[in-house]
Amino acid sequence: MATTEFDQRVSDVRAFNRFYTRQMGLLRDGLLKSSFSLTEARVLYELAHRNSPIATEIATDLGLDAGYLSRILRRFSQCGLVKKSRSHTDGRQSHLSLTKKGHQAFGALNRASRGEVGAIVAALDPGEQSRMTAAMETIQRLLAPGPVTSEPFVLRPHRIGDMGWVVHRQAVLYAQEYDWDARFEGLVAGVAAQFIETFDARYECCWIAERHGEIVGSVFVVRISKTEARLRMLYVEPAARGLGVGRRLVEEAIRFARDRRYRTLRLWTNDNLVTARHIYEAAGFHLVEEEPHHSFGHDLVGQTWDLNL
Repeated sequence: MATTEFDQRVSDVRAFNRFYTRQMGLLRDGLLKSSFSLTEARVLYELAHRNSPIATEIATDLGLDAGYLSRILRRFSQCGLVKKSRSHTDGRQSHLSLTKKGHQAFGALNRASRGEVGAIVAALDPGEQSRMTAAMETIQRLLAPGPVTSEPFVLRPHRIGDMGWVVHRQAVLYAQEYDWDARFEGLVAGVAAQFIETFDARYECCWIAERHGEIVGSVFVVRISKTEARLRMLYVEPAARGLGVGRRLVEEAIRFARDRRYRTLRLWTNDNLVTARHIYEAAGFHLVEEEPHHSFGHDLVGQTWDLNL
């Protein structure tokens, strides 16, 4: 990535941080018109949601300096918000818990926070609310420490707006990963346009894979004749690769083709698309024809694969 492009993205993140802290009122002296700072309110939240934690646990999980946390807990104790009980297993440590007054203080903060955030969310229509929360989930997932987990994905039929997204993402990804030019975008745009124009739900389908509310893949089954259908435009987002999305999409396409009593499911691909070819081979497709061609700015070898249903 060019330095200028990277610098711009850093600037974008910083700009979002400034917007968010201002929007949520995080720079005020007292959070939510209370006597607590943002950090103090976060410590109160942890105390309210943990079962008798020790101070080092909270400091580690929140990334707080131990001395700073100690001063916060001392103030809480002086205000009657926190009580300590000596650990039965380690006399050097004390378990922390909120007093009745501490729970009341947290309850007031929690209600104020819910009301303030609720007002922000209520100003958006349901679609905007969904896009906002999906974007937040994406940020959390991308920035969370540790490896990406194999969380489930769902397959659904296409709906309005999906075709434009699929064309856009395939054009971008094939340009990034294979340096294919804009003529590939023209190809997939034509396939999508034809699919919409002549779509017959009795014999054709498009499956969209979604994860965390975002599109992460697609596949199409297009009718050629009473006995033959074509599998088209399989793709999987990089962030979802390794989760079995491509395999599931192909399996669903095959199941659909068999249910519609096609005899052959055919596909066309290029030999450099190795991962996709492995999926096709594992599903039972066999190579029937190869032919060199020059397309999308490159010399390629086109391949036709068939699956006898």
